[in-house]
Amino acid sequence: MPKSSYKQYINTLSEISKAITSDLYLEDVLKLIVTLTANMMKAKICALWLLDDKKKELRIRATQAMSDAYLKERSIKYGEGIVGLVAKEKKPLVILNVLEDARYKEKELAKKEKLVSMISVPMMVKKKLIGVINCYTTSEYKFMKSDVELMSTVANQAAVAIENTELMVKTKIVQEELETRKKVEKAKGILMSNQNLDENQAYKIIRSSSMDKRVPMKDIAEAIILANEIGRK
Repeated sequence: MPKSSYKQYINTLSEISKAITSDLYLEDVLKLIVTLTANMMKAKICALWLLDDKKKELRIRATQAMSDAYLKERSIKYGEGIVGLVAKEKKPLVILNVLEDARYKEKELAKKEKLVSMISVPMMVKKKLIGVINCYTTSEYKFMKSDVELMSTVANQAAVAIENTELMVKTKIVQEELETRKKVEKAKGILMSNQNLDENQAYKIIRSSSMDKRVPMKDIAEAIILANEIGRK
C-alpha cells in the first residue's frame, strides 16, 4: 500500500476539523470521514462503526465502498470479532491477513471483496468510545507504527466531529420542542380568552385539530396565533 503523504494527512485533519464546526447532517459527516480516511490510507475499503451504548453493539454507519454486499446494514456485539474487540479494549489492532485470523467474523465477505490486511482503530473523545474505523487493503501489507499513529489521530479527530454533530442535533431537537411548547401555550391562552375555555379544553382543541389535519401541534398553534393577530387589525 503506498504511503500517504504528510500533506494528505494534514489535509485530512483539516477537512475533518472543518466538520466539527459545520452544520452538516451526521450522515454527511460520516461519509466525509470514511472518504477522506480511505484516500489518506490508500485503502480499498474504509468502514465506520458507531457504538450503541444501550444495546452494547456496534453498527456499520458509513463506507465509501460501492459494493452492495459491503453496504448492507449490519451490527456486531461489543467484544465480538475484530470491531467489537477493538471497541472493548480501546486499542488499535492490525491484521496481516483477515482470512487467517480466527477472530475475524466476515470471511465470506472478505473473500468476495478480496480484502487482505486490516487496520482497526477506536474512535475516542478523551476516554469515551464513539466507534471504530477500519481500513482494508487488497494485498498483504504490514501496517507500521506510523500508520497506526496516523490513523488513530484521524479517528480521534473524527470522533470529536461525530460527537459535536450529534450534540448539535440533540440541541436542535430540544430547541424545537421548547419553541413548540411556547407556541402551544400562547395558542391555549388565546383560545381560553376568546372562547371562555379552561386550559384543558383549549389544549384538547389544539390536539384534536392536529390529529384531524395530520399536522404538528406547532402548526395548529401558529395558525391560531396568526388568526388572532389578523383579527386584531
